Amino acid sequence: MATILLIDDDEGFRTMLRRALQRVGYTVIEAEEGGAALRALSGATVDLVITDIIMPGKEGIETILALRRTHPQLKIIAVSGGGRRKPEGYLDVAKDFGAVHVLRKPFDNEELFAAIKDALR
Repeated sequence: MATILLIDDDEGFRTMLRRALQRVGYTVIEAEEGGAALRALSGATVDLVITDIIMPGKEGIETILALRRTHPQLKIIAVSGGGRRKPEGYLDVAKDFGAVHVLRKPFDNEELFAAIKDALR
């Protein structure tokens, strides 16, 4: 199965998502923000990135732009629960900058698994 790089500053959310992904057979590498994720990529082969948008350090949009420069073929799914504005605004920007799918938090596992399956085709 595929290896997924999961980027989210919320440790509880990351743990929950990692467990769900591992239960269905994915290998998961975790990072708490974009800078840590880019460092993790230097020594790993990853098939897909799932990134939150609103994070301290290197946030999601910056991370997507960096990934497009360094790993242009890498598939990205962006997720967001918003922040000061509605999540759709952030997710629209993420899609414009290269996310193949966007999901608004909270989402269910079926939505996530469908987006992953589509992205990895």
